[in-house]
Amino acid sequence: MAWAILVIAGLLEVGWAIGLKYTEGFTRLVPSALTLGAMLASIVLLGLALKALPVGTAYAVWTGIGAVGTAALGIYLFGEPATAARLASIGLIVAGIVGLKLVT
Repeated sequence: MAWAILVIAGLLEVGWAIGLKYTEGFTRLVPSALTLGAMLASIVLLGLALKALPVGTAYAVWTGIGAVGTAALGIYLFGEPATAARLASIGLIVAGIVGLKLVT
């Protein structure tokens, strides 16, 4: 259950990271409120997952999910470059997340 909570927390991290782009410096009310809500929910769920998972593993997986998801959506939504080096780097992060899951 802790891993499922951690994955949801990571997905919410992606949501708030992408949401930051839409807040336009926290000048738009609805995107700002949604982004802040996702931030709070993500941190709360990370805290719940930490009851059962090692902090180093959980934090690394949480930030990894956030980094991979945000980079992928940046490519998809905002036309950011999808160079081979960038995709390979994202792949390395995914490999690290899988590796941490396998050894925990």
